[in-house]
Amino acid sequence: MKVLVVGGGGREHALAWKIGQSARVERVFVAPGNAGTAVDAENVDIAHGDIPALLEFAKQNQIDLAVIGPEAPLAAGAVEAFSSAGIRAFGPSAQAAELEASKVFCKNLLRHADVPSADFRTFSNCESAIAYLIEREDVPVVVKADGLAAGKGVIVCDDREEALVAVERIAGAKDFGEAGNQLVIEERLVGQEVSVLAITDGRTILTMPAAQDHKPAHDGDRGPNTGGMGAYSPTPLATDTLIREVEEKVLVPTVHQMKRSRRPFRGVLYAGLMLTKQGIKVLEYNVRFGDPECQPLMMRLESDLVDVLEATIDTRLDEVSPMRWDPRSAVCVVMASEGYPGNYEKGHAIRGLDEASQVTDVKVFHAGTAIRDGQTVTNGGRVLGVTALGNTISTAKLQAYTAVKCIRWDGAWCRKDISDKALQ
Repeated sequence: MKVLVVGGGGREHALAWKIGQSARVERVFVAPGNAGTAVDAENVDIAHGDIPALLEFAKQNQIDLAVIGPEAPLAAGAVEAFSSAGIRAFGPSAQAAELEASKVFCKNLLRHADVPSADFRTFSNCESAIAYLIEREDVPVVVKADGLAAGKGVIVCDDREEALVAVERIAGAKDFGEAGNQLVIEERLVGQEVSVLAITDGRTILTMPAAQDHKPAHDGDRGPNTGGMGAYSPTPLATDTLIREVEEKVLVPTVHQMKRSRRPFRGVLYAGLMLTKQGIKVLEYNVRFGDPECQPLMMRLESDLVDVLEATIDTRLDEVSPMRWDPRSAVCVVMASEGYPGNYEKGHAIRGLDEASQVTDVKVFHAGTAIRDGQTVTNGGRVLGVTALGNTISTAKLQAYTAVKCIRWDGAWCRKDISDKALQ
């Protein structure tokens, strides 16, 4: 069969690499892809948001399965577009994707489903949000843009002053564009973050091993939020008991509520959770594989991913064998461009990729890369996801950072403490 993976980041490289390992897959195309997917698959020069062009390519090349990686094309109705053209597509419908595309929708759904989450208020303009902050007690809050903002529309605030600045940025200056037409202000939760990803066809839920992302830019979880500076799996925080509790109190009620709301959910349900003293609370939902959580998960996945994707589309996940996982740990370290998550330069030549790929049990997944004049160059803020397996988290971390040290370009940087929380 022929598979089209839509997207060009580290998640899509990991998915294309894993899909290509299926005995049933003959060719894997990635649109638009990057310098890494050009090696492990075949790149197609079509932007991930250009749904008509993607559809035309899929028809002309007799694509059997389309896997939509990023949230934006899902929210824009990519799955419906492919399905209506008779091409099987993995991912939720645009209506179901609102679980990620609208923080307001998500918070209201959690409330109706009785899923534990932070207390919140929603606002449709700058003035009412400012009035609310001035009237209430000066306590830490989180201010969120309602719409999609590439993982950067969430601002964690220590006090009222920071919250007022955040509101002005989101709803006043519109730093995140249309995403700031509405906003959510919620209580700031304290605890450890855990990502639990599950694949569901709306009836059956296959929960994957938990991962832990590292959102803040700098070591010790300091600095501005990013799209994610690294991840590891499994995390010792997520015991079997905790995973069962997440399924019972979070995933199952959410899937039922989506069905009741006439937005049945099929695809990846990614719960970003905070483990607080009061118990599990949902920070947010994503409706696709996380990036960078996807990279360590795909490194550990031993069973055929294509079987699971197709069974999800056909609503027969209950017939699929449980997913098999490498018992070893996986650590992914994101290497970024100088200036990220703010402004950064593109086009720097990347050296040492071959050397890094020689390190035992390492795979270098590409995110913001391109090929120019035969050279691999930087083409984004998050450039590479250097991912390693090891018998322990410490071993996996050592292998990942050994490979990181091989890679160089002007302005390259990364966090040095990815997975350290597991060792504490």
